[in-house]
Amino acid sequence: MFSSVLEAIGNTPLLRLEKLGRGLPGQVLLKLENRNPGGSIKDRVAAHLLREALHDGSLQPGGTIIEATSGNMGIGLALAARALGVKTILVMPESMSMERRKLMAAFGAELVLTPAALGMKGSVDKAAELARVGKGLLIGQFSNPKTPDAHYLHTGPEILEETEGAVDILVAGVGSGSTIMGTGRYLKEKKPEVKLIALEPLESCVLSGGKAGPHGIQGIGAGFIPDIFKPELMDEILTVPTQKAIETARTLLLTEGVNAGISTGCNVCAALEVARREENAGKTIVTFACDTGERYLSTELFA
Repeated sequence: MFSSVLEAIGNTPLLRLEKLGRGLPGQVLLKLENRNPGGSIKDRVAAHLLREALHDGSLQPGGTIIEATSGNMGIGLALAARALGVKTILVMPESMSMERRKLMAAFGAELVLTPAALGMKGSVDKAAELARVGKGLLIGQFSNPKTPDAHYLHTGPEILEETEGAVDILVAGVGSGSTIMGTGRYLKEKKPEVKLIALEPLESCVLSGGKAGPHGIQGIGAGFIPDIFKPELMDEILTVPTQKAIETARTLLLTEGVNAGISTGCNVCAALEVARREENAGKTIVTFACDTGERYLSTELFA
């Protein structure tokens, strides 16, 4: 029995994609992070950063946090803040789904919307401005060096245990970069030959040296290189078109019964591509179901 909803975060199941992966040289395993209590992988980071802030005294009980988010981090923070007794101001581009707004509001968060044309950078700048004028503590997921720690301490060890050490390739989309940096660092320490493959939207391929642009894969592709993300540590960076990510998310639901969002479609699309390579015969590729499909009901995913 748990005494706090935050204790239910983590230890998510790992699912082999039997149907989508049938006949491929490599196998794809999908870690169901949408089984976390807030419905996304960001629950881990949100709970970790709030606990750290309360522990080191930068956040006082009953205080206020501020964060820029594309949605999932905001929902995770709103949940964790409610459990820990602090207030939340969340800044988000107005282009993100209506379901995200409603979930944040349901947890009691104050929501500030920024123009869609400014992308995530506009929300990051606005959050920093609110912190400068004393509205609360800026969490700063894109630059906070503690952001990857939740994945280093928990997600990485879980994957190594669940695969019995057989993980060969980690594939993950990059929003803040926390998932692949934290999980990847742990796996590389324990098994140096593990390969790390980062993903970004084709339409906004800044990690690959391209230009920022509008895209429809909510949760990744912030339009800038986050401070915590180190491209030089990646073995490969792949781009995925928005439409392909959407189509794969739909296929995942109809074939494997996994109800997940567009960023998950991006992850699975790329992981299957990697599994098709003959050089990866017999290899185990791990990727993530980042969130649930319900928060995309008003988007093209369910059009």
